[in-house]
Amino acid sequence: MKRIYSTLALMTAFVLLTSVAAFAEKIERIISLGPSLTQSIYYLNAQSQLVGCTSYCHAAKPDNKPVVSSAVKPNLEKIVSMKPDLVLASGLTSVKELETLRKMGIRVEVFKSPKTFDEICSQFIALGKLVGKEERAVAVIDSVKQRAEAIRVQNSSRNPKPRFFIQIGASPIFTVLPNTFMNDYITYCGGENIAHDLTAGAIGKELVIARKPDYIFVVTMGITGDEEKAMWSVFKNIPASKNDNIFILDSNIACQPTPITFIETLDLITNCINKK
Repeated sequence: MKRIYSTLALMTAFVLLTSVAAFAEKIERIISLGPSLTQSIYYLNAQSQLVGCTSYCHAAKPDNKPVVSSAVKPNLEKIVSMKPDLVLASGLTSVKELETLRKMGIRVEVFKSPKTFDEICSQFIALGKLVGKEERAVAVIDSVKQRAEAIRVQNSSRNPKPRFFIQIGASPIFTVLPNTFMNDYITYCGGENIAHDLTAGAIGKELVIARKPDYIFVVTMGITGDEEKAMWSVFKNIPASKNDNIFILDSNIACQPTPITFIETLDLITNCINKK
């Protein structure tokens, strides 16, 4: 009998300790040091837990969330004073500063820039688990993956593959490279990246002209999209220019590695190439 009571006592203690640990790990105060992470927090319906973000986190501006960081430089003193349960960081934040926060007893989780759509999805699920929104995360990913697969199948029969040039900067001109999530926009649309063999993002205007893209997408990142579109339109020996297949994408959507912004961009590109 004593052994039974002893076992019950141990089991009760274990349950209590587990409950206390779970309660202690509950995330109620989040600081985000990355715009895409902040956007994901909103997509997870966890914005009530967000207590701080960067000056570039457009998703949080309507709610006037406190700013605790620029794009790359966090205000450590302000972050510590806000007593967060969790700080989310991207690869842009200094490792040294993140270690300083950890030494102060603050939990820090780093999400590196995803290289594929699949990695975007897996990171979103991981973030959902962290902030107690796993069910919501799974539902979002299920929906987004179905839409992405439908687009991939729709474009899989394109032969020959249309050539894409996605411009993400000017003076110098930069392009989307392979092994980046933005390259998946091209592959899901059944296309070929004119930069498929490049390892550096800077690309000369002459090379773009020589590779004759069928579609040009200008991503607005501190540049005037209309001016870049007009510049490319002059070169009528480029199929994209000849056929009026030059389009502008909003960088706040196209460059954000979240599942919803990815599918929104993919929808936009598909509509453009099908002239809907």
